Amino acid sequence: MAKPAETRTAAGRKSASKAAPKAAPRTARSAAETEKIRAALAARRDELRGEYDQTLSEITELQRDRLTDSAGDDQADTGTKTFEREQEISLANSILERITQVERALERLDEGSYGWCERCGNPIPVERLAAFPSATLCVSCKQLEERR
Repeated sequence: MAKPAETRTAAGRKSASKAAPKAAPRTARSAAETEKIRAALAARRDELRGEYDQTLSEITELQRDRLTDSAGDDQADTGTKTFEREQEISLANSILERITQVERALERLDEGSYGWCERCGNPIPVERLAAFPSATLCVSCKQLEERR
């Protein structure tokens, strides 16, 4: 771990200060690049919304089937149905979370902070954004987060 640098104050006392990580200077993205990113993110959001709507309708249909086909169920059947329902709801919530991430990426694009790490301010590599367009952290910061 790096030692904080010592500096002298106006009164001649030493004080420790930690240097903030230096962020790369932000370069402006062209309007064409921004629109291309916006179109890709909007298409992904729309795709996820369609998937979410389809998942909800499937859950509703399965629930209806389970209610009409519950005669003679024992505890194991009831437990299995509960487990399956929880998995389906978890899947729907996962899709909803991805929609939220894409919408946040669109907001960041409007703010001009898309493509820049929220933690250190450095640019997020283009390869990472291509693989995960709603990324908010650079590779280094994401690795640090996952270690915690």
